Amino acid sequence: MTDIWFDSATSLAKQIQNKSISAREALEVFLARTERFNGALNAIIWQDAAAARARADAADAALAAGDNWGPLHGVPVTIKEAYDWAGSPTTWGDVAFKENIPTRNALAVDRLLSAGAVIFGKTNVPRHLSDWQTFNDIYGTTNNPWDVTRVPGGSSGGSAAALSAGMTALEFGSDIGASIRNPAHYCGVYGHKPTWGAVPSTGALWPGQRAEDDLAAIGPLARAADDLEMALKVMAGPDRADGLGWTLNLPAPTQRRLSDFKVGVMLTDPSCAQDDALTAQLQNTVDALARAGVHVVEGARPAIDTADAFRTYLLLLRSATGAHATPEDFAAHTARALAAPPDDWSYKTVVDRGVSISHHEWLKLNEKRYEMMQAWDAWFNDFDLLLCPTAASTAFVHDHVGVRADRTIVINGKQEPVVDQLFWAGYPNMAFLPSTVAPAGLTRDGLPCGLQIVAKRFNDLSSIHFARLMADVVGGFQPPPGY
Repeated sequence: MTDIWFDSATSLAKQIQNKSISAREALEVFLARTERFNGALNAIIWQDAAAARARADAADAALAAGDNWGPLHGVPVTIKEAYDWAGSPTTWGDVAFKENIPTRNALAVDRLLSAGAVIFGKTNVPRHLSDWQTFNDIYGTTNNPWDVTRVPGGSSGGSAAALSAGMTALEFGSDIGASIRNPAHYCGVYGHKPTWGAVPSTGALWPGQRAEDDLAAIGPLARAADDLEMALKVMAGPDRADGLGWTLNLPAPTQRRLSDFKVGVMLTDPSCAQDDALTAQLQNTVDALARAGVHVVEGARPAIDTADAFRTYLLLLRSATGAHATPEDFAAHTARALAAPPDDWSYKTVVDRGVSISHHEWLKLNEKRYEMMQAWDAWFNDFDLLLCPTAASTAFVHDHVGVRADRTIVINGKQEPVVDQLFWAGYPNMAFLPSTVAPAGLTRDGLPCGLQIVAKRFNDLSSIHFARLMADVVGGFQPPPGY
């Protein structure tokens, strides 16, 4: 049988449809890969092989009868543990939710199934999806296939690790603080955070929650840009209730070749200390794109104070994630926020202020956000995309000691706060912008890195198309050694 584990999902779907491989055969390949490699990675933490085999057999029978279920007909995929999939646990890595077994699917899961996907498992997450490494007290720690002593990213860390190791054909994650983008960068795969609101998160929210979170989005991870586009089109669009009043029409990119794009480039910012080796590799990538014809304007960026943008994002972020604070924790955040000096904008104080923010203060903050969104819109009148980092470094070594806010990572020989990397997460996300992360080769330490490609709101297909064309210049996905 052909070795298909690093094929794109789009290619695999074509192979199944032309019957060069059956859906059941494809599934068995990925189940065998999982059996072989998952022990060292712990990326796929729950499986239902029997149900997947039954669905794969049904997919083959349907195809034999001339019935094509859709663009994912028979393709084996996995989903992030935070997605509701009837009969499987949705715990968000919290022992308090260990017995939470949904009886209904997330809307995105139903759409994947309607498109013909064969879902066979779920991938690991950090507790409450709130870390850039992936570990919890239920499922344990997920490792990076490029170096198992290092993190795969988070919170969609299991997603990216499974893809990078060839254990699944396609993955689906979520992102509020680079939780799709960061793992894609660390593991050398593709990821797309959609325009906020383009993909309903129903059933992929905090257990029992109905309202969409501010800033949060769900979207695909893959080994090819074509897969991101196909998966996004499957997932996107209003739910049944909203669909009574509006439809989504993501515009097709107007650019055909790399030479049709005019891009701004922003590879460093004072808000986040940047690893020199990462910056150098991203600059190499940008230079290669320029030689390929991209109109590159170094240093071009919207007319926004980046420090103010970072603070605004952190307050909005912690307001959103703070909605799930216990009454005791909320009271503690409030007390600390009130006691802090007015000029204290340390990360922990920003968290306290964000969690305990009044609705009046939030409305003023939201108004500031919309002012910045207008600045982005004005900038996009002259530029197609912004190219920037996803994180401050390549994947760092596992560190589970203490709380995230106190942890550091090594940047250019110095210890720097790990949370500073949230700058690159929030700079576009605060304004609801879509971002695609595409593989950008290896740094001097031999680890993969990704370039973040930011587009105007609802121009998701343009950033994905740029990522597609970029692969011809820098090579796209590379399998990690040994896989």
